[in-house]
Amino acid sequence: MPHRTMLIATAEGPSHPQPGPTGRGGRTAACCRVPGTPMVMDRRHFIRTGLLVSASVATLAACASTPGEETMTEDPTPPEPSTAAAPEGRVLLAYFSRAGENYYRGGRIDLDVGNTQVVADIIAAAIDVDVYRIEAADPYPQSYDLTVQRNVREEQDDARPGIADPLPDVAGRHTILLGCPVWNVQAPMIMRTFVEGLDLTGKTLHPFVTYAVSGMGRVRSDYVDLLPDTTVTQGLAVQGEDAGQSGGDVTAWLRRLGLFTS
Repeated sequence: MPHRTMLIATAEGPSHPQPGPTGRGGRTAACCRVPGTPMVMDRRHFIRTGLLVSASVATLAACASTPGEETMTEDPTPPEPSTAAAPEGRVLLAYFSRAGENYYRGGRIDLDVGNTQVVADIIAAAIDVDVYRIEAADPYPQSYDLTVQRNVREEQDDARPGIADPLPDVAGRHTILLGCPVWNVQAPMIMRTFVEGLDLTGKTLHPFVTYAVSGMGRVRSDYVDLLPDTTVTQGLAVQGEDAGQSGGDVTAWLRRLGLFTS
């Protein structure tokens, strides 16, 4: 199936570029960047690996910020939505993910690709979507513990961390698939930046998350509170350690939503 291209946030941080996955037709998408312009990428390429996430941070609240640590920077002005018109009626798959050192079955593991991106890639291989990767303007640390500390500060400050690139245009869309890890039983604060920066009135939002022990946590209920004029469905929760084996659950979920018809 031919694919459209769209603007995607640039990857930053310590992770390494990964080969692009193949689409349903078995072709590997190409990715290029012209200096001074935003990255344009075939949607089937699934975005190069950048700073992404483990799903698993249900233990986040147990950690506190350390004295003398630099305070996080925050973009005081949220990015404006892209001026490029969205194709009428097309599904948008947007997600935030973090690679690097992550929680893994009580210990730690270094991930080249964050768990939420793994699930997002499975979705994008199964159905025809436009993909937008949410990238922090101030990338999260490689270290799990430092990321925990930063997340605690952001929650305590009710922060809205900046997003690196213009938000996607959603004017012509009706369906949004929105993915993130669960950090301290809720979505990372950057997800609030994202949903509050878009007009999602009258649209349907299908959340999906990766987690350690909390399941969906408060992610759906927080979206319901933040988006009173948006339909927010029950969503899909995938344990982070099992993200790579979640294809069956993902396909079943997409079929229930009426998005997977093959």
